Amino acid sequence: MDERPLNATAASLLGFLHEGSKTGWDLVVTAQERIGKFWSITTSQVYRELAAMERAGLIEAGERGARERKPYTLTDEGRRAFAEWIEREPGQENIRYPLLLTVAFGAHLPPERLAAMLDAHRAAHEKQLAEYERDAAVHGSNRYAMATLDFGIVYERAVLDWFDLVEDRLGQ
Repeated sequence: MDERPLNATAASLLGFLHEGSKTGWDLVVTAQERIGKFWSITTSQVYRELAAMERAGLIEAGERGARERKPYTLTDEGRRAFAEWIEREPGQENIRYPLLLTVAFGAHLPPERLAAMLDAHRAAHEKQLAEYERDAAVHGSNRYAMATLDFGIVYERAVLDWFDLVEDRLGQ
């Protein structure tokens, strides 16, 4: 196996493969559904990581099936690499929110344009909060899914509170 540390994207894919064999496309869909709201994984990243993990012996590809899709299975080496990764201390988060950058330079925008952007983003966060709350009703028995959803719900509520503060501060 290649000795570079496992990155979070590859580790996520290994985590999903603990549930059983999946094709690259299955992994793309699973990642989008389960972690896509808080961890960005593109289709090209999934296939690039699968190729690298197969070369490293972390996964094995099965026979091509429907639509020429190969199922991937976790190897013992892949289980070990995932176990090492999951035990590591996660890195610090880095807030990267494009709207904050726009607001930071908001003096360079007409006030009505900034207000329209803020309104559009507020609506998107209200919609996301409602989606998380619906998901919580569905996944209530999975405590790990709920712990993740709890973060999303609290986050969306905090962002919506922030919109109120921005509105007061900027007089919008």
